[in-house]
Amino acid sequence: MAETSTAKKKFNPFKAIAKYFRESKSEMKKVIWPSRKQVVNNTAVVIAAVVIIGIFIWVLDAVFQFGIFNFIK
Repeated sequence: MAETSTAKKKFNPFKAIAKYFRESKSEMKKVIWPSRKQVVNNTAVVIAAVVIIGIFIWVLDAVFQFGIFNFIK
């Protein structure tokens, strides 16, 4: 059977890598980066949430520990 123009082309990894970086650069231009104020605010919210949840888990652990020790006695 004769080769047609739609025949499978030979894979070139260097062209694929170059295409990946071109597309990545193009996509990075579309990103809307947050301002420094937004980053600081979001970081503070995350740290506060982690501290609050940590304290909540610590209190539950203390309550369950107290309950189990009294149950065992």
